[in-house]
Amino acid sequence: MTIISAQRRGSFLGVVDRFWRKSGYRLKVINSHVEAPAMYAETKDRFVVSLIVADKGQVHFDVDSPCVRASEVADSPRRATAPLDSEAELIPRPNIHSDFWSAQTPEVGVTVGGD
Repeated sequence: MTIISAQRRGSFLGVVDRFWRKSGYRLKVINSHVEAPAMYAETKDRFVVSLIVADKGQVHFDVDSPCVRASEVADSPRRATAPLDSEAELIPRPNIHSDFWSAQTPEVGVTVGGD
């Protein structure tokens, strides 16, 4: 997983924000918390999507479905392939450096909620 530095988290959320808006999602909440920024939106089909940047630039993306009837879910045919940090108590941590997303300098001109 790619390390998203604190200086680039706003830019990352800005990219996702523009894509979600372009896709017709309705932004419900934008949390600009310095250590754990997050965004929550709703799709046209009433799915709620959330993106949270947490510890060490770890990005969490969740989707909650609208009310549906319960159904069987098959087991995954494959095991997880992400390497696990032995210190992380089975939570994978970002470990891939990106010259852009991991940079320690802010990206100029990118804002959350901009067009």
